[in-house]
Amino acid sequence: MKNSRTLLSLCPSLSLLAALLLAPTAFATNPLILDQFTADPTARVFEGRVYVYPSHDIREPPGYTGRPNWFVMEDYHVFSSANLTDWTDHGVILTQKDVPWADPAGFAMWAPDCVLKDGKYYFYFPAKAKDGSRRIGVAISDHPAGPFTPQANYIDGVMGIDPGVLIDKDGAAYMYWSAKDALVMAKLSADMLAIESEPKPIDNLPKKGLQEGPFTFERNDVYYLTYPHVANKIERLEYATSSSPMGPFKWAGVLLDESASGCWTVHQSIVDYQGQWYLFYHDRDLSPSFDKRRSIRADQLYFNDDGTIRKVIPTLRGVGLVNASSKIEIDRYSARSSDAVAASFLDDANPHAGWKLAFGAAPSWVRFNAVDFGRGGQRTVQVRARAQKKGQLEIRLDSADGPTLGHIKVDGGADWKPFIAAVKKMPAGVHDLFVVQPDAGTVEADWLSFR
Repeated sequence: MKNSRTLLSLCPSLSLLAALLLAPTAFATNPLILDQFTADPTARVFEGRVYVYPSHDIREPPGYTGRPNWFVMEDYHVFSSANLTDWTDHGVILTQKDVPWADPAGFAMWAPDCVLKDGKYYFYFPAKAKDGSRRIGVAISDHPAGPFTPQANYIDGVMGIDPGVLIDKDGAAYMYWSAKDALVMAKLSADMLAIESEPKPIDNLPKKGLQEGPFTFERNDVYYLTYPHVANKIERLEYATSSSPMGPFKWAGVLLDESASGCWTVHQSIVDYQGQWYLFYHDRDLSPSFDKRRSIRADQLYFNDDGTIRKVIPTLRGVGLVNASSKIEIDRYSARSSDAVAASFLDDANPHAGWKLAFGAAPSWVRFNAVDFGRGGQRTVQVRARAQKKGQLEIRLDSADGPTLGHIKVDGGADWKPFIAAVKKMPAGVHDLFVVQPDAGTVEADWLSFR
């Protein structure tokens, strides 16, 4: 998968007009962001768009004196999309040096949240205070993409990390966060800048193992508290339910199993957008050997009739339609015929360049779902590919033995090249694509596109 669509980043001092000129990147597969490391995504719907507020993993900067081989996070970006395909990076919205009470070299700006109340956007974030304690602060903006102005002081009486805020149907606001030994909660004041009572521990959850990152939402008068929990060796996502935002919460189950990659952390948010629920979370796609540099993902989430959450199965495909004329990154497949088909980095020294797909020495296929062909009638398909010896690929519609759209002949050679074939009878609408290797040759493919 070639990362030719680099996200643009702007500092918050640039004008709003310049921000409107930000070019989106067409990207509807996991991970959502390629050009930087992102984690702890909080997704919110503002102004008809999904805004994602993640934390930002970076490499240790020169002169770094913190804990080695650990999380290093100094600022926050925000990303948005109207279709979950074209994502815009609105740039840095807050840095540790902007926050009056924070240690300017703390590098502990972990999981944030953002909510809208009475026309103002309140951004809640953790940071290391100048006295060394873990605190949670608030920054305010008139726009969901900032710029955000931090308050002079952190929230008094709150120590911990990972704030998550729920605004209930009656307008009351509640904050949930991770303290030293437990998840806790408190009602927020009307001005959203203080808590109205002592923090209350969230009881009735499994007590063994680390718990953090609470995110709470309401659906059909049920309040869902979701959180990461190290029940075994690494975090998985669990949830509990209540009839009240302040509990008591009853443990209800696991919504996402431990990562197959072995990523030690996972962090989540759940949002309803245009009638479909989505889980946003992270894994270590761009850094498989070091799980302190993570990447955000999204997959569809469903409820059973009784209100319980169906367990989410992570995908490479992700969410959002992909336009047939774009570069369809088939290495982010929806399904594959066997382990004989495998994705790996295009350049091991630069994981941000994305992935390639290798078809092994056996007939095989991959499926890539939800490709939008519009009115149909596309005449050619182009595949960026290579093969040590001559090979071939067939592009089929809706199943591995469905109608053949195009037959790609790949010349032998070590160089990547575009190979083009005529397309036959391309129908309109949204379809699944199958890329089939029909023989025992070996072919590597990067992307394909229709014209």
